[in-house]
Amino acid sequence: MYSLAFMHFNTCHYVGSFPVLSLMVGAVVTRLVPLDETQANVTNIPGFEGLTLDQKRVLVASSMTFLVGIFQLAMGILQFGFIVVYLSDTLVSGFTTAAAVHILVSQLKFVLGLDVPGISGPLSIIYTLEKVFVQITSTNLCDLVMSIIIMVVVFIVKELNDRYKAKLPVPIPIEVIVTIIACGVSYGFNFNKIYNVDIVGEMVRGYEAPVAPNLEVLRESALEAFPTAIVGFAVAFSVAKVYSKKHDYIIDGNQELIAFGVSNIFGATFKSFAASTALSRTAVQESSGGKTQVAGLISAMMAMIVTLALGFLLEPLPRIHFIQSVLGALVIVNLKGMLMQFREIPYLWRKDTPDCVVWVVTCLSACLLGLDLGLAVGLGVELLTVIFRTQFPRCCLLANIQGTNLYRDRKDYTHIFEPKGVKIFKIPSPLFFANIEFFKEKLREAVGFNPLKILKKRNKALRKVRNLAKKSNYDITENGLWDLISTNDECSKATEELDELSNVEVIPSRWNLPASISFPRVDLHSLILDFSTVSFVDISAVKGLKLVLKEFLHIDVDVYIVSCDVYVLEKLHNCMFFDTEIQTSVFFPTLHDAVLHVLDKKNLDQRPNRLSMSTKL
Repeated sequence: MYSLAFMHFNTCHYVGSFPVLSLMVGAVVTRLVPLDETQANVTNIPGFEGLTLDQKRVLVASSMTFLVGIFQLAMGILQFGFIVVYLSDTLVSGFTTAAAVHILVSQLKFVLGLDVPGISGPLSIIYTLEKVFVQITSTNLCDLVMSIIIMVVVFIVKELNDRYKAKLPVPIPIEVIVTIIACGVSYGFNFNKIYNVDIVGEMVRGYEAPVAPNLEVLRESALEAFPTAIVGFAVAFSVAKVYSKKHDYIIDGNQELIAFGVSNIFGATFKSFAASTALSRTAVQESSGGKTQVAGLISAMMAMIVTLALGFLLEPLPRIHFIQSVLGALVIVNLKGMLMQFREIPYLWRKDTPDCVVWVVTCLSACLLGLDLGLAVGLGVELLTVIFRTQFPRCCLLANIQGTNLYRDRKDYTHIFEPKGVKIFKIPSPLFFANIEFFKEKLREAVGFNPLKILKKRNKALRKVRNLAKKSNYDITENGLWDLISTNDECSKATEELDELSNVEVIPSRWNLPASISFPRVDLHSLILDFSTVSFVDISAVKGLKLVLKEFLHIDVDVYIVSCDVYVLEKLHNCMFFDTEIQTSVFFPTLHDAVLHVLDKKNLDQRPNRLSMSTKL
């Protein structure tokens, strides 16, 4: 049912049941219709009259599946598929690895032939392993030996298929061969009676008539249905993303949501189960050469033929084989790539530590807390790493590569040229409220001084000069303060000049002052800010940027901004960034233009030998 509906709407090529999703639906079924019906949470509701326990449970599962489909279809129509952009390759890798671990743990009870109930929710893996090890002495040896033999055979044949795939016309269908052999052995040796091995038993032929979902069940399962819809889609999309990269096709998140929504709604009317992706079936289909929706159609037709006509052939099949022997072998062989993704941890740690943290946290949280909570935790950690990278970017000072108009981090090159008195500072991230203070701190570290402190010290020196000017035995001229006797007219004129300077709280750096007055000087006359990687600024950043620019201007340091994006420039205009001190003339289209302008303005004759005269080089 699912494949027929799914193939008409999807952009990925794999659909099926998923163990963790089954556990999430099963938890609702157990809560609403427990084995002890006296503890049922839904009693005396329309549609439950005259139904057996199994029929009630099927109705609850199909009704919840219907609601899951409604949620997915609604999210697809409302274009909520954009959330897939937050599923990075690292997160998907950790998430799918955790999903594979969940499958392995959930299948242990079948391999060992133990009666362990399905457990969902946080720490479900721990509780499942605990129950398995408590009952380990009750292992059914026949089930265990059969499973081991099948897994070894499938593993070997799969390896041979991979090694000789160029010579084989088609891969050896080991799954079909093992299934037929297991049926024959079970039937011939009567495993059901001799070894007490459960078999599939009688299979009902055909399909039941479509039924409507139960409204009371929809109301009771709404809280669980939404995270189930999210997890089902996230798992399917994560697996699809892995194979889309391998086979180079595009997947659309919104289209996938619509496809799963329609498939679940359509399937639920025929009492089907919530669909996501079948990792084992996906691996089998992919390794067998199935790469399009046609493979899903063929699978659906084969399942329909078996359901309608050939179901009796599967009745003697041991359940352990049917569920685990083939499936377990496929998990080990076909999902070996996903399980071996653990090898990515050392590589990520060496190359990108934040990504490694995302991988480990996503995998561990998905394993321990469940895929729904684990996915939320992984997304949270991933967003935190993005905030960390943008809030604390790697700022640097740039220098010119000799003979070119290129400017790079001066730490990375040896043959560089830096004009005297010029600093070129680059911040490789947007400027916003969270990192504007970091920007100021790094800028001060780069230039080697705090302009605000320099300004305060100079103003302090200015006040001392004004006090000295009031004494008759001091004279102030443009060249400085001298301990000389001068006329009253000259002293008055100099005092008026100081009064004018005090209004802007600056003092000319050319003045010569007595030793008793400390006037800090800086060896920087021009500061160039490279905004080529600043994609946006907010109001807080505009205010902070304006403040820090004025601090430098007040100590006679010219500030220029280069390669500013047009939208950033528009934002600065809208936020009243420009005034009489900061004008649009400080903006330059390229870094090289700004450097040439500074050299011309300061009459630094260094360009012929060190810098190119034009930006065309």
